[in-house]
Amino acid sequence: MNLTPRTQLLLGLALAALMAMTRGQHFATVNLPSASWAVFFLAGVLLKPRWVFPALFIEASLLDFAAIQWAGVSDWCMSPAYWMLVPAYGSLWLGGRLYARWHRDQPGSLLLLAAVVAVSALVCYLFSGGGFLFFSGRYPEPSLAVLAERIAVYYPRYLGNLALYVGLATLLYVGARSWQLLQRRAEAKR
Repeated sequence: MNLTPRTQLLLGLALAALMAMTRGQHFATVNLPSASWAVFFLAGVLLKPRWVFPALFIEASLLDFAAIQWAGVSDWCMSPAYWMLVPAYGSLWLGGRLYARWHRDQPGSLLLLAAVVAVSALVCYLFSGGGFLFFSGRYPEPSLAVLAERIAVYYPRYLGNLALYVGLATLLYVGARSWQLLQRRAEAKR
């Protein structure tokens, strides 16, 4: 995907704003599902600079810490396991980078996108949910059986949220590309 630096900047700002508006409903009055996973995946697809990943992670962390400090949100998730979010979100970002390399403006790319989203989400959940289970100290007897149960309960919801936002982004992309093609055809006829 060859996006201009200006387009990447605008998309990056939009992704950062989307995460701020939806991250755990800490601050927003709009009750939207969390877009954090989608933000990291879409940043991997759409934004070339590597510094985007740490910048988004810092944003997510600051939003969490601010919500706990000033918005009265529970600190249940704050534990040594919080740092497992680095490889968790990294797996989404890297999945997005891989998809960007493989993307073609063809309908078959949608199947590839769905597969990459599902695998990236599973790896992300293994790091985030598994990391919390095993390293947070909140569970006295963590096990792979408990992790499997948690995957069955939580992974579908997280995957659904991710698919919602990636699906909307895909529709916007297809619409924008279709508009560009129509414009080019109209100009060629002149």
